[in-house]
Amino acid sequence: MLRILLARLRQGRRTIAFPPADTVLPERFRGRPILDGRACDAVTPPCGAERTAGALSHDPGRPPLVDLGASLFAPEEAAACPRGALRFSREYAMATRTRDALVSATGEVALAHALEARSRRLFGRSLKLRSVAAGSCNGCEAELVALGNVVFDLARFGIQFVASPRHADGMVVTGAVSRNMLEALEKTWAAIPEPRLVIAVGGCAIGGGPFRGSSEVLDGVPAGIPVDLYVPGCPPHPLTIADGLLRLLGRIESSRVTSHALPPGGTRRS
Repeated sequence: MLRILLARLRQGRRTIAFPPADTVLPERFRGRPILDGRACDAVTPPCGAERTAGALSHDPGRPPLVDLGASLFAPEEAAACPRGALRFSREYAMATRTRDALVSATGEVALAHALEARSRRLFGRSLKLRSVAAGSCNGCEAELVALGNVVFDLARFGIQFVASPRHADGMVVTGAVSRNMLEALEKTWAAIPEPRLVIAVGGCAIGGGPFRGSSEVLDGVPAGIPVDLYVPGCPPHPLTIADGLLRLLGRIESSRVTSHALPPGGTRRS
């Protein structure tokens, strides 16, 4: 036990600040796409655009568009255009409040704005979420699990995952929503007390991802369940998810974040 304690002391602080002052991302990390429309022909769609699962589109007479919600953030998407119009940046902040905001002529998106004041008072200090894996490959779930480790420590911001929807303030949906999971998803949503939040994490939950168009999936969260936050990625990096959640709660403004732990004996709702 003494050796373990000494080892931890030598390791020092492992939890990163948020937003991180000096983000160290993996070499293969692909963040927010950048689209250079000048590299595209004004009439002919970019070569191979039909092979990018809808991430890149170019209709005659219109500027090319990139859809972050449909993007799989794969190198094949950038390689589909021989003119090099599309590339991936190192920027992890991409979450938006609306689906349309994920479609851009440059890759720039309007990052998620905060909930209205009453909801921030309700959820801002303690947000409990129920995770629903509605037919996914478990890639997004792995990133959600990583949010609880010592590096990201999402709980320090009062955001935690709970086992029961009746104890939750909202739900995080991952997966393309298979037909077999639709009833479970709807029952989970109905069991969460109002007001409730819905967060679509990953390309599958937003629009079906690589399974889009399959007869076995519904191409993401159905229209009957309103989504409050869209987090693109395949899967999204933990920093992308955390950034979106904290922006939704109004905890990030002008690249600043505040950490509000619950006071001793505090409750999650006021």
